[in-house]
Amino acid sequence: MSELTAHLGRIAVLWRGDELERRGATPETCRFKAIFAALAGAGVEAVPLVYEDDVIDAVRAELETLDGVLVWVNPIHDGRNRARLDALLREVAARGVWVSAHPDVILKMGTKEVLYHTRKMSWGCDTALYRTAEVMRAELPERLTGGPRVIKRSRGNGGQGVWKVERVVGHGVRVLDATQDKAEQLPLEEFLNRCADYFEDGPVIDQPFQARLSDGVVRCYMVGDRCAGFGHQKVKALVDDLVTRAEVGPRLYTSNADERFQRLRRLMEDEWIPQLTASLDISRRDLPMIWDADFMLGPPDREGTDSYVLGEINASSVFPIPNEAPVEIARRVADRLRSKFKQGLERSRLATRPT
Repeated sequence: MSELTAHLGRIAVLWRGDELERRGATPETCRFKAIFAALAGAGVEAVPLVYEDDVIDAVRAELETLDGVLVWVNPIHDGRNRARLDALLREVAARGVWVSAHPDVILKMGTKEVLYHTRKMSWGCDTALYRTAEVMRAELPERLTGGPRVIKRSRGNGGQGVWKVERVVGHGVRVLDATQDKAEQLPLEEFLNRCADYFEDGPVIDQPFQARLSDGVVRCYMVGDRCAGFGHQKVKALVDDLVTRAEVGPRLYTSNADERFQRLRRLMEDEWIPQLTASLDISRRDLPMIWDADFMLGPPDREGTDSYVLGEINASSVFPIPNEAPVEIARRVADRLRSKFKQGLERSRLATRPT
């Protein structure tokens, strides 16, 4: 075994869980067992670390002994957020622990605000951003005259804070919550009041509703700047058509070689990643070890080629993932730790060099 392979380092795989899960967590039995196995195969020692706010001091002490941490924690879960965890991750990162995804990277690319900042890219559309409830109150009514809109709170998961909104002549608006099956009609003012709390954790995003949503959503899974696979699913969220809703099924995962999505793969790797990192001022090196981008089909061009419209980027807790992804994650983690070890050796040589 070479010097570099022998010293790749020791990392944690961190997720949120209660005391019972904390006591029973093992690499062989937890839901991330494929990732643990792939990391071990790449020469990386990984330990499970189950987080909750009430054990933050113990988690801090553990993280400070490690070289890095891979984090799977949703931005919102059972009424809890990541505020204290993100502060901890920033703290240990400042001390030299490699964190993926770093909270600052998530804030740049893993919130709905990314839809506004990248609206000029070819995956973008007519996207508005409301920084206050007053601005939303003033501007949304006019935008609704052009057709249905989709309102999205900045941070959330599982469809929380996502609505389809459309005018109903003489009857206010018709709204459909992405987490519910049935739409309701109510005065626009009442809907605006429901959204007022969203501004506590960021702006609100407003996009036109995509008519081809009923064709399904393609999820492109990325490991850093390379595609690791795809997931395709017919969705019921925000879809009214009963036939389409009846066709809803589980997300079907495929490898990055799936012929149906090779154009999307080329767009992601060759065009959109350079534009995204430049637009958001993110180094490719700092892209999350695992993240995904959800795409809806947009209007076809003159030649009949489908366009893609970005619906969201997930960077906080991407799981489950395609079968091929754990090996790609492990390879990239090993490369990152190997680079870190090389840098440490170079610093040691410089520090001991005779003056």
